Amino acid sequence: MSESSPARTVTEADIVMFAGLSGDFNWLHTDARKAAGSEFGERIAHGLLGISIASGLFTRTALSQSLQGALVAMLGLDCGFEGPIRIGDTLHVDAEVVALRPTTDGTRGIATIERRVINQHGERVQLLTTPMLIWRSLAATQEAPAS
Repeated sequence: MSESSPARTVTEADIVMFAGLSGDFNWLHTDARKAAGSEFGERIAHGLLGISIASGLFTRTALSQSLQGALVAMLGLDCGFEGPIRIGDTLHVDAEVVALRPTTDGTRGIATIERRVINQHGERVQLLTTPMLIWRSLAATQEAPAS
């Protein structure tokens, strides 16, 4: 079952602040004149900015809220950048658990979450797949055992 997040609009300020934070001042993100001549016709957001926004939007889903007490660690991230994220795009995340498997010790499991970043036109612009280590016991969702 897929859960949707609230939506959020990407602003020029988001791109400028992310460039400053990351140190990535690639012209495609920061030079309006040069980017106008690109295949996109304008500046676009950094792919990693899209991932960051998707991460924040995911935390606002019921799925993320249900994992909070059980979450041990994020184990990785597989990303597909499928379309540009433009200034003014309004994004939301559709997320679902696509796989569950126990760890060898049986106390934890790995939940693989697929996050689809969708723009205001209904186009998927990013596909993010994240394996997450979680406690399997329902009791552990209230309080994880001491290590």
